[in-house]
Amino acid sequence: MFAPLVGKSIIAFLLLPTAGTSLFAQTRTAVPQTVPTAKPVTHADILRGEYGRYRANNDLLFYHLDIRVDPEKKFVSGKNRIRFKMLKNDNRIQLDLYDNLKIDEIVFEPGSNVLSPRPGDPTTKLSDPIVLKYTRDSGAVLVDFPQKLKVGRIYTIDFYYSGTPQTIGRFGGFTFSKDPAGRPWIFTACEGEGASIWWPNKDQWKDEPESMRISVAIPTNLTDVSNGKFLGKTDLSDGYTRWDWLVQYPINNYDVSLNIGNYIHFDDRLGDLSLDFYALPEDLDKAKKQFAQARGMLEAYQHYFGDYPFKKDGYKLIQAPYSGMEHQSAVTYGNHFANGYLERDWTGVGISPRFDFIIIHESGHEWFGNSVTAADRSDMWIHEGWTTYLECLYVEYMFGKDDGLKYTNGYQSKVRNLQPIIAPRGVNATPPQDQYFKGALFINTLRSIVNDDKRWWALLRDFYQHFKYQTIMTEDVVAYFNQKTGRNLTPIFDQYLRHTAIPVLELIFDDGHQAVRYRWRADEAGFAMPVRVGTKDHWRIIQPTTEWQKMKTELKKEGFQVATDLYYVGVKKS
Repeated sequence: MFAPLVGKSIIAFLLLPTAGTSLFAQTRTAVPQTVPTAKPVTHADILRGEYGRYRANNDLLFYHLDIRVDPEKKFVSGKNRIRFKMLKNDNRIQLDLYDNLKIDEIVFEPGSNVLSPRPGDPTTKLSDPIVLKYTRDSGAVLVDFPQKLKVGRIYTIDFYYSGTPQTIGRFGGFTFSKDPAGRPWIFTACEGEGASIWWPNKDQWKDEPESMRISVAIPTNLTDVSNGKFLGKTDLSDGYTRWDWLVQYPINNYDVSLNIGNYIHFDDRLGDLSLDFYALPEDLDKAKKQFAQARGMLEAYQHYFGDYPFKKDGYKLIQAPYSGMEHQSAVTYGNHFANGYLERDWTGVGISPRFDFIIIHESGHEWFGNSVTAADRSDMWIHEGWTTYLECLYVEYMFGKDDGLKYTNGYQSKVRNLQPIIAPRGVNATPPQDQYFKGALFINTLRSIVNDDKRWWALLRDFYQHFKYQTIMTEDVVAYFNQKTGRNLTPIFDQYLRHTAIPVLELIFDDGHQAVRYRWRADEAGFAMPVRVGTKDHWRIIQPTTEWQKMKTELKKEGFQVATDLYYVGVKKS
């Protein structure tokens, strides 16, 4: 529900490194003492999380969200035009809208459908609107059609709604607020709560519309900044102005955002990419100074992964009253215009204060989370683990490999190993915070397994480019890395992502014979992973499995090291 939890949750403050924690300890606890109790799965969880029949029978093509926002009444009204293609013959589809919001009407718009006239009503023409029946169930809206929709055909409906969206969750869902000067400041941030908290849509991650238009009518003295390319604004002659935006790429529903306030706009360019920035008047000077970091961030990520993925829509950075969120092409920012995370050394190793954590992390989601998206919330490590690793790449690009490695391993103190990173599927389950920290450390481990940086950089770029603008699952990631490396990495992925404990390298020393026995202790029976051992100035790569092996060594137990900064593993010596 967060992107990231580390950047947007009060809980994150509880995860700061504790005094005396060694970042490069040779021995770690791999088995948790307390395992959280699993939350019972409810009917509402299944409706929200399952990609069931009435979602799977259609493919989203286009949304046009056209609404009016009244700050005084704290009221939203309007419609979402939804265009979709049927993948199977059926007479029902599932959309979603929180139950507290009123459905005013769901209709076929004139001339937009291929339904036949209603039986027994010869006066009905194809151009007549057809009011559709629906059933509401725990946030789901099951829309029924008078005839079966035909496979391969494209249909359009208008979903009219109104009401006051809820202000709940870590960042408020949909919030009618005031800025420090008392002016309206209205924003959305609803990854965890779901986009249906404030607008009707197919509220899941697997199916994204290919494009979207956003039209927001607000009092004329305010500005709306939403996703996509700014098309212009229209005075409605009633004290309201409509702001129009065009999203020209697939977009995840929780990325769709409103940012309404008394914004001042300034801009820049990075080659042919437009950079647009929005801040409150009182903070304009601070914003101009701090937002300059966006250029270096974009250069770093483009270096590793290729062009910014939403070039036609541009890159926007928008001041918000919460710490930040990765809304596609409209990243929101509330990090106090200071380096670090909320003015803290986030990883505790002295590097975070050199850059603005929120700019670097939230913008990294443009590549992982927005461009490459998990098809199910259970696989959110594809967003958060990868974007946390992008922070590490940014540090390496800006400050060098040693600092990049130091920053990466600063995350070791945050890992809890209480639950697997991949949560139960199809039930709207929230993965643990380890998806960020353990996820990034695991990817750094993959780099060491590849053990060839030239090959690693090419693999990263090709991986991203292969899945760009797609929704994927962990199985897709594993299959790709297996194919490109020519190795069976599945047990390694499974150990880190589907089990709680990290692998532990067990070492038994026989000093009399100058030898050491070694093996992996892991949950995966077929677990096998190379690792560097010996001393830092003379590493030796060994190939442990879960079976005991033996090697000669002149090193004593105390001097025998394992490269735990390159591989996220535990070590047990005896």
